[in-house]
Amino acid sequence: MSCKLMSWLALGLSTLPAAAQTRTVYEGAGADPRISVSQPETTSQASGGYVRSVEPSLGPLGDPLGIRPVLKERGIAYSLTYIADVLGNPVGGLRQGAIVEDRLNLRLNLDLDRLAGWQGATVHANAYFIHGTGLSRYYVGNLLTTSVIEALPSTRLYVLWFDQSLMDGQLGIRIGQQAADTEFFVSQTATLFVNSTFGWPVITGLDLPSGGPAYPLAAPAIRAKYVPGNGFSLQVGLYDGDPAGANRPGDDPEAQRLNRTGTNFRLRDPALIIAEATYAYNIAPGSRGLPGDITLGGWQHFGRFDSLRFDITGVPLADPNATGIGRPVRGNAGLYAIYDQTLYRESGKDDEGLGFFVRAAWSPTRSSLIDAYLDTGLAYKGLFDGRDDDTIGLSVAYARISDEAQRADRDTILYSGMPMPRRRAEAVIEATYQAVVVPGFTVQPDAQYVIRPGAGIAGPDGRRLRNAAVLGVRATVQY
Repeated sequence: MSCKLMSWLALGLSTLPAAAQTRTVYEGAGADPRISVSQPETTSQASGGYVRSVEPSLGPLGDPLGIRPVLKERGIAYSLTYIADVLGNPVGGLRQGAIVEDRLNLRLNLDLDRLAGWQGATVHANAYFIHGTGLSRYYVGNLLTTSVIEALPSTRLYVLWFDQSLMDGQLGIRIGQQAADTEFFVSQTATLFVNSTFGWPVITGLDLPSGGPAYPLAAPAIRAKYVPGNGFSLQVGLYDGDPAGANRPGDDPEAQRLNRTGTNFRLRDPALIIAEATYAYNIAPGSRGLPGDITLGGWQHFGRFDSLRFDITGVPLADPNATGIGRPVRGNAGLYAIYDQTLYRESGKDDEGLGFFVRAAWSPTRSSLIDAYLDTGLAYKGLFDGRDDDTIGLSVAYARISDEAQRADRDTILYSGMPMPRRRAEAVIEATYQAVVVPGFTVQPDAQYVIRPGAGIAGPDGRRLRNAAVLGVRATVQY
């Protein structure tokens, strides 16, 4: 192990982009070229693809009727992923407790070329069966949700889309119900982590209506992705701006209740546009440099939002004489950047080594609860001898409460005359280890430390919530 650590320290700076690359079809999370050697065996993040199945390890019980290869030959492929979390917070938060939650994910892919001779066309559907209680909602009270699978119990359609590949695969047009977190704002290295913010970051989850088009809610959309080659790609998505019709920002449970089955298919809400450009380097076979990518993106929501501080007459909402109706504020927008880099790749291996990621976002609009966000982390796949498929990681995320929201808190203190905490920021530190029992089956102990849960809100005793420790384990089976 010490030799591995010395090697990546020595080679970690050798990451300059090579010159022109040829395009590769080897996909990583987000359906992009694989640049992270530490992308894990399994992931609960929506952007992570299906990797290996546990089927071969089940022997005759894996496919007793022998239908999977027959269907696949005809263009029909299906897969299931089951994830179960056991999490608890022995210290801090709203109160101490433990939960069990699980999610069954059923995917169906139709290759219309094989089925009907329609070249370059595919159909994809994804459904969730969600059970259990959320630790963040009932015990911790934090904004950076402790588990990405946390949601209200339901059986729901997630995505259902048609994709047409054009220009010899360089252009893809996708139409249907889609989720932005499957393709936008994605770090391949970050897919290891359990906390939801390492998938769809909290800055978009809390600033956009109904949490934005991301788990557990998707929205009707059209997406275009252009991949001219040499590592460059450009994609833009036009989404219905409110997946549930809750008409208010944030990952509110009420939004999930309004679209309990995922079949609202809303089309008349103000639009949300997300666009990003990516340059992936050192991805061609035989490249001497270490692979990585740089992404620049942004979003613009064209709806109206309620002011965080003033009512429709211009009086602070905290004023006893206020109407209680927020003054309309136009739009929400933000910019983000991602740097995903392999720091060290083990000799002769394409999927073992050390990966690094950092993501930053800024949303200066007055409707934003979170105006600045940053996360970063390291993950190593195959660190320990004899455990080549295991992945270990450490990450940190930080979300800052906007100036407008902080001023609203000061108004509340002023008008009420009562001393109380003011929201400022929330952060989480996560350490995790994913152990592969057999291909397609992983067990993942996880530890998180939440700093200022709720960004510093008051608890039942009127004091700021104490920092919380979250401990747990996840089991994942892919079939």
